[in-house]
Amino acid sequence: MNPSHFPEFDNHELVVQLADPRAGLRGFISIHNTNLGPAAGATRYCHYASEEAALRDALRLSRAMTYKCALAGVRYGGGKGVIMVGPKQKKTPALLRAYARRVNELKGLFYTGEDVGLNHRDVGTMAKETKFVIGRSKYCDPPFWTAVGVFCAIRAGLEAVQGTSEVAGKTFAIKGLGKVGSALCRLLYRAGGRIIAAEIDRERIRSAKKEFPRMRIVSPALIHRQKVDVYSPCALGNEFTPHTVRQLRCKMICGGANNQLASSKEGDLLYRKSILYVPDYLANSGGLINVLAELDRRSLSREALLRKVCAIGKTTRKILAISSAKHLPTSKVADQLAEARFLKKSKGRTRK
Repeated sequence: MNPSHFPEFDNHELVVQLADPRAGLRGFISIHNTNLGPAAGATRYCHYASEEAALRDALRLSRAMTYKCALAGVRYGGGKGVIMVGPKQKKTPALLRAYARRVNELKGLFYTGEDVGLNHRDVGTMAKETKFVIGRSKYCDPPFWTAVGVFCAIRAGLEAVQGTSEVAGKTFAIKGLGKVGSALCRLLYRAGGRIIAAEIDRERIRSAKKEFPRMRIVSPALIHRQKVDVYSPCALGNEFTPHTVRQLRCKMICGGANNQLASSKEGDLLYRKSILYVPDYLANSGGLINVLAELDRRSLSREALLRKVCAIGKTTRKILAISSAKHLPTSKVADQLAEARFLKKSKGRTRK
């Protein structure tokens, strides 16, 4: 397959196909842009319908990481790893170590860590073969810091929409009660927010209702239709299509899920509908900031992390102000600010 034949291809610098039949390894490593520094991006371990689907996911996610790094103000570019899982395939140390050896062959061009399907123990196994894995320090808690960043962005958005950043008394619809969604629930609940949530895992629902007794649970198919102040997608991507945008009854969208817009046109649709959209790769960048802090020992204290993650609120306010002044969708403004940073660095360099 030629990556450049797919719509997700955006002058990616490097795409590596992974194949080790003995270890059961299949997948891709995609590096989008390294103008700001080495590529950073977690690795997914999940089932894909085809190699094409896996490749296109890697291309899309690695590009998003470039934009996320640029807006987060870190000196890294965008990359992503995807490991394809067979129907009955078991995750083994041999597979993880085989993957880590491929990461190591890139000699520091790509730093990676855990994403869907991988955990802290898996990263430890990978670390036996490469030093280019992150997310292992005692300070590392990406879901929590992702939720903190989303919370800061929500407050900035509320201030723009309603004139106050106060969470108390506002209503929030949260899709997904995984690690990020539940951590965000905790922050909003403790701040006095009213929460409506949706989740497919019954055990997560039981746990959440026990911790948040005033929470209301609705079907995942209905959560985006709730009349709320803020809708917060914290599950899978491609949340917003022309069809779902028409059904929205919220004032603002701000969540932890990646790639929430099915395409760029949905950002325009949200703008025309007067729904404030905080770009996902800005709102959810707290986890990235957290894991990359391992590479900068000066940023490892909780106080330093909190300052950096809370700066997401400041960037959100900047994007909202530009959007209002120039009458542009926030999705376009965010892209322009990110591109101004990582493309500016390319002057005088030859793209790979």
